[in-house]
Amino acid sequence: MPTLYDQAESNIHKTWLLITFFAVLLIGIGWVLSELYHNFAILIIAVIFSVFTSFYSYWYSDRLVIRSTGARPIEKKDNPELYRVVENLCITAGIPMPKIYIIPSQQPNAFATGRDEKHAAVVVTQGLLDKLERVELEGVLSHEISHIRNKDILLGTVVAALVGAIIMVSDIALRVSFWGGLGEDSDSGRGGGWIIIVLGILAIILAPIGATLLQLAISRKREFLADASGALLTRYPEGLARALEKISTDQAPMKRVGNSTAHLFIVSPLKGKQARGWFAKLFMTHPPVEERIKALKGMKI
Repeated sequence: MPTLYDQAESNIHKTWLLITFFAVLLIGIGWVLSELYHNFAILIIAVIFSVFTSFYSYWYSDRLVIRSTGARPIEKKDNPELYRVVENLCITAGIPMPKIYIIPSQQPNAFATGRDEKHAAVVVTQGLLDKLERVELEGVLSHEISHIRNKDILLGTVVAALVGAIIMVSDIALRVSFWGGLGEDSDSGRGGGWIIIVLGILAIILAPIGATLLQLAISRKREFLADASGALLTRYPEGLARALEKISTDQAPMKRVGNSTAHLFIVSPLKGKQARGWFAKLFMTHPPVEERIKALKGMKI
């Protein structure tokens, strides 16, 4: 049975595989579009963009994610209680103290991000601080500290940056195809003209779908592991279970959040957008909260 160390090592390998996959995907999309529009410059731009995106996603994606949520950094003097809770959990977990940020939103939620244990951040919403009891807050923060210790944060943050890049590129390509270019290829006289057109359309449509499915696939299992690891830190699974119930039933919206960053949060912040049923579960960024609560309440510590 895999250990936490195996999972952490696996996350590192997955991160590099993910960066490689997205780089190849971006270059592939660039090649298809360069053939579609008979413009080799598109492929060159795609190669440059893929290299830049891969580099940026590894070193700076955490800053991009934090900035996108509107979070502000705090120090110990700004919120001593929050700082002490995080500090105590970090001592228990044996990791350095991360930076702490607060999102000015009344939706209770939280996430962890960063490159590694020495370059990590815990982000919580104001709603989480206002609406949760201390033991519940400790449960949520223990979950996020576990993400840092399990080396989930790099993988999740890189996914957020790269999925956003893929969606942006695909959106640009889709807009370009609508404003011109496709019709010229159909009359170009090249035997494979329509094949290239079809490939171009498929690349434009399937790229964001594939990126999103990959994002969802790596998010679900790690949440169960972080729940269990967090419960072991606090020795009180009930606290996290109660917190998950409160967070999932709170309908306060969060304005500055999108599909590319939703998987980072402890519970999906996209309130009111989740469908139900077995098919819908394939597209959920998080495991069903009911299953997570059941697993926590079944733990014996």
